[in-house]
Amino acid sequence: MNLSLNRIMLYVRNIDNTCLFYARYFGFSAESHDSDRVVELKSPHGGAILMVHQAAKSVKTGQASVKLVFDVEDVEGFKQQCSARGLQFGSTHKADGYCFANAKDPDGNSVSISSRAFANR
Repeated sequence: MNLSLNRIMLYVRNIDNTCLFYARYFGFSAESHDSDRVVELKSPHGGAILMVHQAAKSVKTGQASVKLVFDVEDVEGFKQQCSARGLQFGSTHKADGYCFANAKDPDGNSVSISSRAFANR
């Protein structure tokens, strides 16, 4: 049996706000069907699909147990693009041959941009 991780479920308070956030800042497009309560967000560059689902009132959003990490070669350049459109990332952190910065989506979920995938190791 071959397994691969291709989908991540996000439980959110406002589906429209979440979809707009990931479309605006990360280029995802939303796909939904009338018979389905899940909206799929897909990147034009491939990678994992974000499945957006309405959170129950009992679900506490924005926990730090999951962080979505987006591979970007130019962290500072991407931060500037997002800042011009209203998303502020925190400080850029330097690591072992790469850098990264963090932000939050509308539901408080952690998102990060990282050049780790492009590091020479």
